[in-house]
Amino acid sequence: MKNSFPSVILSVAKNLAMLSIAAVMFVACGGDNGSSAKDDEIDSSSSGVILSDSEESSSSVVKSSSSAKESSSSSEAKSSSSSSVILSSSSEGSSSSAKSSSSVASSSSAKSSSSTAKSSSSIASSSSAKSSSSSVKISSSSSYVPFDHAKFLSKAKYEDGVYKQFTDERTGRSYYYITITGRDTSYKANSVTVMAENLNIGEMVRGRTNQEDDSKIERYCYDNDTTNCDKYGGLYQWAEMMALPSRCNTESCADLIQENHQGICPEGWRLLTYNDMYTIVHADGNEDGIKGVRSVPFGGFNTTGYSLVGAGYLWNNRFEDVNAITYWYYPEEGIPTRGKVSSTSNTGTSFQLSAVDKTNGLSVRCVMVE
Repeated sequence: MKNSFPSVILSVAKNLAMLSIAAVMFVACGGDNGSSAKDDEIDSSSSGVILSDSEESSSSVVKSSSSAKESSSSSEAKSSSSSSVILSSSSEGSSSSAKSSSSVASSSSAKSSSSTAKSSSSIASSSSAKSSSSSVKISSSSSYVPFDHAKFLSKAKYEDGVYKQFTDERTGRSYYYITITGRDTSYKANSVTVMAENLNIGEMVRGRTNQEDDSKIERYCYDNDTTNCDKYGGLYQWAEMMALPSRCNTESCADLIQENHQGICPEGWRLLTYNDMYTIVHADGNEDGIKGVRSVPFGGFNTTGYSLVGAGYLWNNRFEDVNAITYWYYPEEGIPTRGKVSSTSNTGTSFQLSAVDKTNGLSVRCVMVE
C-alpha cells in the first residue's frame, strides 16, 4: 500500500500535464471558430496591406493551398478577397471570397466596359460628326449653282425682253444674245446679232502652260478656277480662238483666216470682228461711247445691251485685273506673233484697235452668221 500511493499520484500528475498540453494546443489552434489572435489582427487591418506586396501575398496564397491548417483561415481569405481568387480552391469560406472577387471583378469589368463603350461611342460619334461635316462641305462644293448672267444684263433693253437665248449643242450651255443696230467703220448702217456674254468652252488648262493640244479646245479660267469661267467666260490664246494649229501663235497664219471665220464659236456663229465692235460702240441711241457697252458692274451704263464684263486676262502666264480691265481678240493678225485686239478698263473712255502677243489669254465673243 505504501508503494501504490505514489504511483497513483504520479499517474494523476501525468494526466493533468497531458490535459494542460491539450488545452494549450486548443488555444493555439484558435478554438472552434478557426480564428487566432493573429487572424483578428489581419481582419482588423486594411486589405491594402496585403496588396502592397503582391509577390509575397501570392507566395503566401500558394503556401496556404498546400496546408489544410492554413487554408482553414477563411477569414483571411475573405479579408484578401480583392487581391486574389486562388484561395477559392481551399475552403468553403474562400468560395465565398471567390464570389466576392468575381462580383467585384465583374462590376469593375462592367464599369470598364461601359466606360470603354461610352468612350468608343463618343469617339465614333465625334468621328461620324466630322465625317458628316466633311460630307456637307463636299455636297456644298459639288452643288455649285451656275452664275446668273442676267445680273450683267441690267438696263431697259433686257427689261423689255430684247435679249434672247440659244443653246450651244456642244456643251448644253445657254447664252444670251441681242441684235444691235448702228454705224460701221465706213459710217454705213449696220446690224449685228451678238452674244451678250463671253464664250465659255473647252477643257481648262493652267495658266503656266500653252494651249497647244490641237486635238481639243482648251481654255484658261481666271486664277485657274472654273467658276470664273462660268462667270466671265474662258480666256484663249489667239490660235486657240481661231481653231488653228498652235504654231500660229508664233508664226503667220494669215492665209488661213477666212471670211466669217468660225473659230471655236458654235455652229452658225462666227468670231467678232473690229467692224462688228465699232458698230456696237456706235449703236443707235448710244451717247455714252464705250461706257454704253460696258455692264453696270463693270463701270458702264449698258445702254447698248452688249454687257461687257471685266474678265481680266492672262499676260505672260499671269492672271491680272479681273473686274478692272478686259481685252478681246479679233480674227486678224498684226505682225506674225501678234493678234489684233481691243480693250477697256472699268473707267476707260476710249476705244481703239491694237495688237498684242498671240500667247496672251483673252476673251472671245461670237456673232450670228446672217
